[in-house]
Amino acid sequence: MSILLSTLDPYKIQLRNITEVTVFTLLGFTGDFELQVYLFLLFFAVYIFTLVGNLGLVLLVMADARLHNPMYYFLSVLSFLDVCSSSVVTPKMLVNFLAENKVISFPGCATQMLLFVTLGTTESFLLAAMAYDRYVAIYSPLLYSVNMSPRVYVSLIIASYLCGISHATLHTVATFNLSFCASNEIRHIFCDIPPLLAISCSDTLINKLLLFYFVGSIDMVNILIVLISYGFIFMAILKVHSAEGRRNVFSTCGSHLTGVSIYHGTILFTYLRPSSSYALDHDMIVSVFYTIVIPMLNPIIYSLRNKDVKEAMKKLFQRNWFLNKVHF
Repeated sequence: MSILLSTLDPYKIQLRNITEVTVFTLLGFTGDFELQVYLFLLFFAVYIFTLVGNLGLVLLVMADARLHNPMYYFLSVLSFLDVCSSSVVTPKMLVNFLAENKVISFPGCATQMLLFVTLGTTESFLLAAMAYDRYVAIYSPLLYSVNMSPRVYVSLIIASYLCGISHATLHTVATFNLSFCASNEIRHIFCDIPPLLAISCSDTLINKLLLFYFVGSIDMVNILIVLISYGFIFMAILKVHSAEGRRNVFSTCGSHLTGVSIYHGTILFTYLRPSSSYALDHDMIVSVFYTIVIPMLNPIIYSLRNKDVKEAMKKLFQRNWFLNKVHF
């Protein structure tokens, strides 16, 4: 009997250690409280700017009839995704800057990962759909309303969301089926996949392969769609004889190419390196860029170089000024 107990005891100890991890601690950037206050003020300002810029762009597209076309519907969905992805990460990070106890529950961590990966993957597919939309508009403008009908662009948006949900569910289930018995301290600002794999006491080889191949495949397919679309676009540009026409095409496509390059560049750097080269502190800084900075920059990237958006904003401000004068 004593022999049987002695063989069972280690299993019980291991099981107890595994089930005890019901919360995680998000260590964040630093333990210096004074520096955390400055970071709180900085990222709070960035978050407010992100909300105002992206929600303002959504409302602008809804309010101005000239922006009621697939290109701007895609852009408004992109802005909505940026608001959501930033809101998944930033509020909890801001609370942790000022909180002594920087914990997140096990279900809360899983939910944060599920939402973040869903939104990130959806945005990747949406950027590819936006490139295809620009190809249709520029390469065959006379057939644009037929080839990019509501049935087509709504289907592309829905498909982007479904791909995002499927991809996120796969990684969330695979990650949170692991055992976390060695440590519950995540050296990160949110529940991302690589830092969670780093603290697991299970064999994470399958998870790393899933991360590499699925993220790599999704990114490569979407980048390939963008490159092919812009290859045809540049062929169409060569056929445009007027300098003004070429300038208009470049102003429309240049902002999208900028956004795609920044987004996919940071994703590839974060998720598609060998695990031996991971440096969590460096990855945390890069993750800030694609979770917080890019959502703030997107309204600027897609607005400042877009003639239609600038004219719609000017019209809106002039109308509000006139209404205020009449009311006065």
